[in-house]
Amino acid sequence: MSFQNTWILLLLIFQIGLWVFFYIKNKNSSSIFPNESNNIGLIIKKRMNYRLFKWKNYLLHIGISILIIAASGPQIGTRIQPVERKGVDLVIALDVSTSMNAEDIVPSRIEKAKFEIRKLINMLKGDRVAIIVFAGSSHLYLPLTSDYEAALLFLREIDTDMIPNQGTNLSAAMNTALTAFTDESDKFKVMIVVSDGEDHEGEAVELASKVASMGMVVNTVGVGSKEGSLIPINKKTITSSLIGEKVKGKQNKNVNKYKRDDKGSLITSVLNEKILKDIALSGGGTYFFFGNQDESHIEIVNSIKNMEKKIISTHEFSEYEN
Repeated sequence: MSFQNTWILLLLIFQIGLWVFFYIKNKNSSSIFPNESNNIGLIIKKRMNYRLFKWKNYLLHIGISILIIAASGPQIGTRIQPVERKGVDLVIALDVSTSMNAEDIVPSRIEKAKFEIRKLINMLKGDRVAIIVFAGSSHLYLPLTSDYEAALLFLREIDTDMIPNQGTNLSAAMNTALTAFTDESDKFKVMIVVSDGEDHEGEAVELASKVASMGMVVNTVGVGSKEGSLIPINKKTITSSLIGEKVKGKQNKNVNKYKRDDKGSLITSVLNEKILKDIALSGGGTYFFFGNQDESHIEIVNSIKNMEKKIISTHEFSEYEN
């Protein structure tokens, strides 16, 4: 047995105290009313049953005690209630190459992508989510989990310094996504590739068609602009290949501000929508875009909601019967 409002039971202590007080008082006194005269006391005792008067008081205290117990919400017995949680397995592959530092999307491509992904995760209900980070190589950063707080914690720590092997290998991200799915079912698998589309391997479109035949839906999200942007150099990753030569023993800060190629020319990173759209088409998915406008994630959430769901887990909980 348990009680919904345990604190109300404290009133029983007060009630018992009153009962003990009146019991002792009435035991040591033969009068019914205080300060009554002897003559009035004799008349009252002849005309009323003193024993019934005491029992009336006893029943009053018992009734109040029962009301207190009832108000505390006693719960006796349990019943088992099964609960099924349905959803899809969602793998988010986030490009962390240096080109994602470009600022044609405010505040930067990588930060905008993280912002939209965070809002996407907050709107998931019942789905499991995994995170892959990729640049020149790909790594499973967070395995499939339904712990959204953990996913948000991992997402917050992502930056473009995570993978020293630079480049954008979309096909490696897809191969890693296949290993992230733990269920052999050929349904309910969704991959979202978030990138600026600068694929340096050229095998992504063919691989997207292959993974689609294995039951995975490949969606893509473009981050960037057609006009492109220079790539700011992150202070943590400044190397001699990026900063150019030193001038007269002193480092030229203007030269080191943006990434340059081997010839010293500034590199402009442009969103490659074509390859991302081709990947989505081959992967049986949809192409989305993260721009400077707000709520870019809502379209992705709606597409996931419209998908067929699988039973991810079944829980049983005990429910008390009032």
